[in-house]
This record gives sequence, C-alpha cells and structure tokens, in this order.
Amino acid sequence: MDDSASEDAPLRLGSARGRWVLATTVLGSGLAMLDSTVVNVALGRIGEDLGAGFSGLQWTVNAYTLSLASLILLGGSLGDRFGRRRVFLIGVVWFAVASLLCGLAPDINLLIAARGLQGVGGALLTPGSLAIIAASFHAEDRSAAVGAWSGLSGIAAAIGPLVGGWLVELDWRLVFLINVPVAVLIVVVTMRHVPESRDPDAGGPIDVTGTLLAAAGLGALTFGLTGAGEAGFAGYAAATAAAGVACLAAFVVVEARTAHPLVPLELFRNPQFSAANAVTLLVYAALGVIFVLLVLQLQIVSGWSPLEAGSALLPVTVVMLLFSSRAGALAQRIGPRLPMTLGPVLAAGGVLWMGRIGPQAAYVPDVLLPVLLFASGLTLLVSPLTATVLDAADDRHAGIASGINNAVARTAGLLAVAVVPAAVGIAGDDYTNPQTFDDGYGTAMILNAALLLLGAALAAVFIRRPLAARPEPDDHRVHIETCAHCGVTGTQLHPADHDH
Repeated sequence: MDDSASEDAPLRLGSARGRWVLATTVLGSGLAMLDSTVVNVALGRIGEDLGAGFSGLQWTVNAYTLSLASLILLGGSLGDRFGRRRVFLIGVVWFAVASLLCGLAPDINLLIAARGLQGVGGALLTPGSLAIIAASFHAEDRSAAVGAWSGLSGIAAAIGPLVGGWLVELDWRLVFLINVPVAVLIVVVTMRHVPESRDPDAGGPIDVTGTLLAAAGLGALTFGLTGAGEAGFAGYAAATAAAGVACLAAFVVVEARTAHPLVPLELFRNPQFSAANAVTLLVYAALGVIFVLLVLQLQIVSGWSPLEAGSALLPVTVVMLLFSSRAGALAQRIGPRLPMTLGPVLAAGGVLWMGRIGPQAAYVPDVLLPVLLFASGLTLLVSPLTATVLDAADDRHAGIASGINNAVARTAGLLAVAVVPAAVGIAGDDYTNPQTFDDGYGTAMILNAALLLLGAALAAVFIRRPLAARPEPDDHRVHIETCAHCGVTGTQLHPADHDH
C-alpha cells in the first residue's frame, strides 16, 4: 500500500465494505461541494427574506469560501497526523451543526457567521474524503475507486443546482437544512464501515502561526474590499484592507523562515508553477463572479425562477464531465500551452455573449449557446492547468502543490466577489433594481472576459514545458483536483507523498 498506516487490511472495490467507503466519501465531498454552488441560487430569496444589502449577499458566499480557502491545507495535515476518519467525522458533524445554524438564522449577520463555520467543517472533511480512499483501498483498486469517486462526484455537482433550485422554490432554508440528515447518514456509515488511517511520517509542529496569519489576512482584506463597495475605499475599509495586506506579507515572511511551512515557498521558484498559479488566480477570479452574478441576473432581470436559473449552468458540468479527460490527454500529447491559451479565449467569448442576457432572455440563443462556448473553454483549460501545476512540483511536493493551487483558486474567487460588484456599481440594494443590476452585470461580464484573456496571455507567454510522463508504480497515491466552481474532478497518479 502507500505510506499511510491503516488499521484494517486494504479494501477491494468489489467488496461490500469497499462500496460503503466509496459511497461515504462521495456523500462527504458532495456535502461541501454542493453548498459552494447551490447557495448562489438562493441568494435572491435570502436577500428578500432577510432584508440584506448586496454586501450581505457577498458575505454569504465569501464567509464560506474564506474559511475553506484559509484552512483547507491545515485540514489535510490534521487528517494525516491525527487520523483521516477522525478528522473527516469531525468535519461532517461540524458542517451539519453549522448548516442547522444557517437554516435557522434570523438575520443576515448570523447567517454569515454560520456560513463561516460551515467553511471550517468543509476544510476538515474535503481533503479527508479522497485521502480515505487513497489509504483504504488495495493498490490494484485504488485508481478505479478514485475514478468512481470522481464520476459520482461529477454527477452530484451536475444535479446540485437543480436540487438547489427546487429547494429554494419551497424555502431557501431547506438548502441548508437538507445537509443535517445527510450528515447523520454519513456519520453512521463512516463509524461502521470506514477504516482509520494516518500518515506515520507526518511530523514536525503544525504551522499555526502561518494558518492564523493567512486567515486573518484574507479575512481583513476581503472585509475591507467588500466594505469599500458600500462606503468607498476610505476610513475603516482602507484601514482593514491595509491590515489584511500586512498580515499576508507577514505570512510570507513566516513561511520563508519556518522549518515546517504550510506553504513551501520554494515551489514558487519554479517558473511553470508560478505561471500556472497566476493563470489560476485570473481565471478563477472571473469564475467566482460569473457563477454569482449570472444566477442573480437570470432571476432579477430575466424573471426566471430559482430552478430555471440554477439549471442554466448545468451544461458546464455536463460538458466538463464528458470531455475533461480527453482535454487532459490532448495536453499530454501536444503540451499544455495551447489548451491553456485557447481555453480562456473561448471562455471569454462565452462570457461576452452571456453579457447580453437581459429582460425576457430566451434559453437557447441567450443562455444555452454562450454557456456551451464557455464550458468548452473551461474544459480545454482545467485539466492541463492541474497537470501543469503537478508537473512543476517534484513527487515529494505533489500533494501540497495541488493544495496550494486549490487554495489559490478559492482565494481568487473570494477576492473577486468582494471587488468586482463594487467596481461595476452593484452595491447596497441595487440587486432589487433590475435596471441598475442589469447595467452592472453587463460591465462585470466585460471585466471577467478581460481577466480570462489576461490569463490566456500569461499562459501563451510563460507556459513552455511539455508535460512529463509520470511513472505509475504499484505503491502510488492517487491525486484528484476538483474545479472550485463546477465540481468536476480529474485524477493524476503520483508516487506516495505524505503531504497529499
């Protein structure tokens, strides 16, 4: 098996217990994944019911993303050190309690606080879902188990907006409350069927200082940027943003000096790694805003129901689920530079086309066709981008490299959702005024397309190396990367790495 220590013999995929473990990890990852997407569908109803301004809706999204992005690397390390099943269970229970608080929140401030707690639970359970599979299954079945996990998770991501839209039609609180019985089921099955495992080589002190500085820096910067949308970039907003920048600068200093950093800065000395993460930052900044504003635009301006708006982006997940592996194979043959350049260009074209969505939008010409163009660009991009990040790191750092890239993607969306709406004039109760929101939406789509095109330019200039052919020994660890917004997953095989 790999370098993990498991309390039970390796599981076979065809066994009853193996199927239980697979089902449990799919449900666990789906629990966190869906809440990062279906809540977008509920934002309009949440604002109406709780009387929230647009900054309240921004924080409903960002509170979850902030805690998840800040703590997801720590969550993986805690699982390796103290037991993956144990940390996974703590994450599931934490997520369920936070979901209950979200569903019962009487005002927007308590909802935002509960969403932040949800993100903490997500950061604990998300890394553990795949790590449990990697540590529990026999080497001969591990790749197939991860492939099944990937496919089933993709299906969950596809139906999520539909289920979310249907629940919002009944009551937006059900989007959160439905998590509680699912979490109870996960806990029961995990305790009965999932073996414990940990990494015996995980040692050294946990980087608590780095974790706290990252969380404080991202939180203060996001708070300042969001506040600037309401009151202008002065006073408390400017001071808070400056404090956030100072914390992030201190984080870099600490990571450079500590013996066991949360983020090994030497990875960024590789120009391919730095370039791929720069592309990630630009692309996922655009995606973060698109996935929030498009669903609101369809409901507020076009008059669609939450169910109809939630299903509008379903083609993105379907196209990526069907063709991402082919895009990865293409990048392996011709190198990642062309797919990573052409992908954002196509996506930008789809975004500009989606910017034309307005009152009385028709599904096929105004929504379906541009969404399909957008999806084709993302499909070309995501797998080669992930592969480039992994290829730029040595095998010893493959896991932490993918974790850094995932955190960069979530941080990009977090900051963009804080900045872009204010930059295009959407603030306060503007989302209740269809004309004002429509004007801001159109400008935002142009800005998002520019971010995508800038990402394409960076890829064209700096992505040079062809992808290396990685060995696949019997004793290997399976790595998986999940698109932070559509939930579609892709796999790579690497030698065992306790940082995974």
